[in-house]
Amino acid sequence: MLKPAPRGVKFASWITNYPRRAVRYSDLGVTKSGKHRTKKMEAKLKELVDRLHAAAKDNLQAVALYGSAATGEFHEGHSDLNVLCLVARAGSTELEALHGVAEWWIKKGNHPPLLFTREELNRSADVFAIEFLDMKSRHRILFGDDFLTTLEVPLQLHRSQVERELRTNWLRLRQAIVAAPPDEKSHLDLMTQSLSTFCALLRHALFALGQPMPTTKREAVAAAATLTAADPIAFQALLDLREGKRKADAIDVEATLRSYLTFVEAVTNEVDRRLAAP
Repeated sequence: MLKPAPRGVKFASWITNYPRRAVRYSDLGVTKSGKHRTKKMEAKLKELVDRLHAAAKDNLQAVALYGSAATGEFHEGHSDLNVLCLVARAGSTELEALHGVAEWWIKKGNHPPLLFTREELNRSADVFAIEFLDMKSRHRILFGDDFLTTLEVPLQLHRSQVERELRTNWLRLRQAIVAAPPDEKSHLDLMTQSLSTFCALLRHALFALGQPMPTTKREAVAAAATLTAADPIAFQALLDLREGKRKADAIDVEATLRSYLTFVEAVTNEVDRRLAAP
């Protein structure tokens, strides 16, 4: 899930990212200088699980980390710690019991955990095919059994969801540009806030068109550029910024915004055209 874009325009998603075994620093692409930040993240996650377990007791069945924090694409300041909890019951009493933990976690700069019962998870998999496909292949279990690896995700609605989410977020991008103050900081913020969502949707658009699903954001952007013949320079610049390879003042924000919007529009229209073809 993303922070709000300027003036309340939001980009969708609690999409994405994983290993199914213990993660080594080398797996995450973390150098020695980055180990301290990784250890801090692991300590924070351990404290979260301890607090969840103390509050929920036997109602808590499992906890999974998903999103870029579970892969080598985590970048402090740009990535979130996304957590999904499997619970036995999710009534008002059980939810209220977790309020204190959620409040603490939010104050740490994170989104509140998602909560599902196992039955809800199974019944929701078809309508949240994008999200659960990503979680299934890109997650790390922090507590309990690996309930995501065995989750069956029906694909009959996946193509429609991809098409809808691409077009919805393209329209939200337009709204954000109209609503944002006409300055470089606001325009750069709305691009960086929507980048992860669009990269996730690019992966799923390619998958819906019968291509292998890219592993990384850069692979997704490159494959989408090949598909549409659109220039990915804006996405590449923003990924450089996210990864610390480029400073914000080295980016021509207005030119990047024009290219960013053009690329999103080109991909959305091409995917729409191809999925509509008999």
